[in-house]
Amino acid sequence: MNDRSDAERARAQQRSLVKAIEGAALAPEELWMGYFTMGGDTGFLEVDAYLHGLGELPALDRDILAHVVNERLDQRAWSSRAGYSRTLRDAESRSAPLAALVELIDGSHLAAPDRLPAVAEAAGRALGVHLTIYLVDYAQRYLRPLPSTTDSTGQAPAETALDVDNTLPGRAFRTVRTLPSQAGEKPGLWVPLLDGSERLGVLEVRVDDCDDIYDPALRSECRWVARLLGHLISALSAYGDALQRVRRGAPRTPAAELIWSLLPPLTAGVDGFVVTGVVEPRNDLNGDAFDYALSDTTAQLLVLDAVGHDPRSGLIAASALAAYRAARHAGHGLIEQARLIDETLGRQFGGSLFATAVLAELDLRTGRLRYVNAGHPEPLIMRGGKIVKPLAAGKRLPLGLGAGELTVGEETLQPEDWLVLYTDGLVEARDSAGALFGEARLVDFLRREAAAGHPPPETARRLVRAVLTHQRGALQDDATVVLARWTTPPRNPSAIAGSEG
Repeated sequence: MNDRSDAERARAQQRSLVKAIEGAALAPEELWMGYFTMGGDTGFLEVDAYLHGLGELPALDRDILAHVVNERLDQRAWSSRAGYSRTLRDAESRSAPLAALVELIDGSHLAAPDRLPAVAEAAGRALGVHLTIYLVDYAQRYLRPLPSTTDSTGQAPAETALDVDNTLPGRAFRTVRTLPSQAGEKPGLWVPLLDGSERLGVLEVRVDDCDDIYDPALRSECRWVARLLGHLISALSAYGDALQRVRRGAPRTPAAELIWSLLPPLTAGVDGFVVTGVVEPRNDLNGDAFDYALSDTTAQLLVLDAVGHDPRSGLIAASALAAYRAARHAGHGLIEQARLIDETLGRQFGGSLFATAVLAELDLRTGRLRYVNAGHPEPLIMRGGKIVKPLAAGKRLPLGLGAGELTVGEETLQPEDWLVLYTDGLVEARDSAGALFGEARLVDFLRREAAAGHPPPETARRLVRAVLTHQRGALQDDATVVLARWTTPPRNPSAIAGSEG
């Protein structure tokens, strides 16, 4: 029975090949040359005999011939194909979620950044829904749509922006949860847009049937699409301005543009660790910056402040970041990292300009923290919602003034501990009466945020908002905060930035 079935399949394959050759317009000699090039070792006469039904070939040789013909047919858009000796995987995406993901992957290949809304719409059609991308601005105050409604400047109309603090999509962004909506003409879902742990915005999903918004399968499918879209947004942002214009708001100064071009993603995480940073003022930044590098075993952190209001502050910060990365990429530890930054700034600016900084290295397996403080505000450890201690060791001169005496401080973190790094612009922000925001208010804010259970990205966002409110929205100095949380054993990755439900 099996032998007869195999023989019938072989004859059917031979007939389909002969029919396909007609559409491919391949001469027997061309077919054999293609077959030989792909690894076939049967002679031309045997192949020609097979094509005329006067001989047989092994299944592998038959399949190579079929592949040669089908490749030619792909170029000619011919519908009839040569059959194979076995059942092949279906190259067409038949299920809706797979079709949507394929639309995103194929549609974004060689696509310009401003084509992303159309790619998302095609993916939505495959799922049977309508998708609209909303990106959060760098101030994390508004969610702005990325559809064809943007004007010639790349900015979405102001009335379409959604407030992060006071809207349902803003709540989906803040809490990193998928939320249903029955407002507007059609029901839908608001799905967080993430690239790893970084919150990029939300995805609006509009459906025809209200019951669909409570369908767990649709929610899962939309999460898959949102996660892939998050990766695509980050990738496409690297070589075009369309996505950047929506997120940045007002134009940046050249110094701010330089610093932002060097900053890492604002949030990143690996199992057991998440780090997030925020810098202000985002469009007139001068000398603050931060950096990090994560692996399975180690987290390396840097926060720095180019001291003073010198016009070259942006260059100081950029030079310090470049030196830090050069040392880190070469595999050097804290002492050598600090030494190279110090030497670079001294050589570039003649010892007249400098930067304060904290360089830290955390062993993610044990919680062992090592750090160097170069004239910077002391980092804080928060445990159980309380600041347990400032990190007062590891002190040295600011970077750029010569190495001097250098020691490395050490501390052991406990699971769920937070590490708080910040620049003095955060606590020295003054209100209209001249009152400082101050370290006491910073500590009290962090305590309340911990009690509320907000994750590091949301805590950092809310902290900067509180400082801006204290200073009536206009900082007199750069302010940066970096929050890191260490947990062990490792958490589920989806819990790093929040709870995606």
